[in-house]
Amino acid sequence: MTVKMVDLYKQYQTISNDIDKAIADVIADSAFVRGRAITDLENDISNFLGTKHCISCGSGTDAITLALMAIGLSKGDEVILPAFTFAAAAEAVALLGGTPVFADVDKTTFNIDTDSVERLISKQTKAIIPVHLFGQPCDNMNRLMDIATDRNIFVIEDNAQAFGAECHLHNGTTAYAGTIGHIGCTSFFPTKVLGCFGDGGALFTNNDILAEKIRSLANHGQTARYQYRYIGLNSRLDTIQAAVLKVKLPHLKKWIDARRKAAHYYSEALKNIPFIKVPHESAKGSHVYHQYTIKVTPQYRDRLRSALDTAGIPSMIYYPVPLYMQPAYSDICIYDRQSDNSLALSECVLSLPIHSELTHSQQDLVIDTIKSFFEKTKSDNHCYD
Repeated sequence: MTVKMVDLYKQYQTISNDIDKAIADVIADSAFVRGRAITDLENDISNFLGTKHCISCGSGTDAITLALMAIGLSKGDEVILPAFTFAAAAEAVALLGGTPVFADVDKTTFNIDTDSVERLISKQTKAIIPVHLFGQPCDNMNRLMDIATDRNIFVIEDNAQAFGAECHLHNGTTAYAGTIGHIGCTSFFPTKVLGCFGDGGALFTNNDILAEKIRSLANHGQTARYQYRYIGLNSRLDTIQAAVLKVKLPHLKKWIDARRKAAHYYSEALKNIPFIKVPHESAKGSHVYHQYTIKVTPQYRDRLRSALDTAGIPSMIYYPVPLYMQPAYSDICIYDRQSDNSLALSECVLSLPIHSELTHSQQDLVIDTIKSFFEKTKSDNHCYD
């Protein structure tokens, strides 16, 4: 039995006729850049999320870069973001001349810690970038928005891993992750919960002025053909990718439900192993399980991963080193000296295969391998705390 981290081909097979037709229609129309599917997709996503504007672009990293350009990030400005995450947001900040400021994260949700954020705010703070990590939306968006509003700071949500996740707000309403801050960003990388067949991304906002500027910045800074108001980027979603995403979007809730069921199956089977902590689900949001990430007692984490590999089961460590310790950022960043959780998590996290087509039989192979490993491991009574 083969187990994959993500089975993109099996997902394609469930909608292959619609995908093939959508691609064929784009080819027949031959408008490969800024074709009709772009506008259609942007409208569909706006309607799905309940935002006024959706602007597609070339990648999730471009989306964050464009958001920072739109708010006027300049040299010396500081942007607070989590130390335990993918490098895209920090990369965008640094490339634009800003200073990445790394906050610690919560040890149970893996998301940015608001106390750490408050410790790091300075007169130079331009923006905060909460990352909805592994599919779990930040459960502190209310407080983050209050902090930002009081200090006139922008909030740019990195929703690349949590498209379709919902946040429960203090006024009793819910909102999709990525729609609460001033700008939301996402990636359509193939392995994402909503992924295309290549690179792609998008931004969301309810602010008309920001939306107009982002559209211009993504198209070489043009306000009209050959009229350049800004120094911009060439960042456009290909029409074929938009057509693929347009077909996929109506299936998203079904696929998320399948991911949740798979995650709960894992958790029920693994929750009583003393050297493992299964993922925490906050009551303040809905997890979409872009990754199913367990915490393993550090002395066993790498050995468990090796045992899974021997059994032909893939796993991943997201992320092995906090960003403030990475050579690219260590000399140019500021970080919270109390970032104990980011470092501790990097030594214990392990992501198991999860996707909407994962079967219980495949999961049982993963589960049995994990249980067998710990049964064969001499207990030293050092359970995970």
